[in-house]
Amino acid sequence: MTTAYITHFQCDKHNMGADHPESPQRLGAIQNRLINGQLMDFLRHVEAPTATREQLVATHQPDYVDSIFARAPEEGQVELEAETIMMPHTLEASLYAAGAVVKAVDMVMTQQVDNAFCAVRPPGHHAEFDKAMGFCLFNNIAVGARYATAQYDLERVAIVDFDVHHGNGTEDIFKQDQRVLYASSYQHPFYPYSDPGASHDNILHMPLEAGSGSAAFRQVILDQLIPALDDFKPQLIMISAGFDAHKEDPMGQLRLDETDYTWITDQLRAAAERHCSGRIVSVLEGGYNIDALGRAAFCHIRSLMSL
Repeated sequence: MTTAYITHFQCDKHNMGADHPESPQRLGAIQNRLINGQLMDFLRHVEAPTATREQLVATHQPDYVDSIFARAPEEGQVELEAETIMMPHTLEASLYAAGAVVKAVDMVMTQQVDNAFCAVRPPGHHAEFDKAMGFCLFNNIAVGARYATAQYDLERVAIVDFDVHHGNGTEDIFKQDQRVLYASSYQHPFYPYSDPGASHDNILHMPLEAGSGSAAFRQVILDQLIPALDDFKPQLIMISAGFDAHKEDPMGQLRLDETDYTWITDQLRAAAERHCSGRIVSVLEGGYNIDALGRAAFCHIRSLMSL
């Protein structure tokens, strides 16, 4: 398997403050673990481009996109909402984060690589059609999915989100788009405190109670997600890869460990082999214990590499 590792140094420069959990150290933790585990040399290293305004407004309200550009500060900080902060490097980092996913879609769809991991920040899955929230400005995976349906005429793209938090933004963007299946496992009740309601049409909710561990997580994946993917028969699988459901993460109360991230990635890779020639694009979301993030992401990427 050939796996692309897509990132950009500008993603490290977005910094919301020394005490903010969404830290520039996150990408370094993943890179260091890949180096120490001797995987880095076997990845296809790709520098992300910036997303275009056209790609952003295909996903977000144009006035919202323009407002992010207009509010980007040259110095100091601008608070978009509680804990979602822009500083002078934030806009550029956000453009590279979304652009990385577009690049990943191109590389996977044109068979340059089998799959791709986008090591980017700020994360994206809380960003709604017209609103920033939860550390997220642009919804990176949604930008990539919308690009995939437009550029490659895909009729069935599956987004699987295993972050500890419900990806309310991704659901908001695709709730009326039958070309996209959005399936999310998450702690509930928990941030963003939206009532997910029942699964319907192209939306699959897999809520887990606080304290749930491997057994409950794996059961819901086998009972609900895998049958849904087999019914949907995706032409591309995309992953919102949040690692904050790890038992050591301070931002949630689920109890997963590294073996669960290997297992879920193995399951998704098998589904991709059944339905879409192995095509997977994975995008970093959460994960705030630096050591646990590095270990969990390492296991996820190693599975993508079929090792």
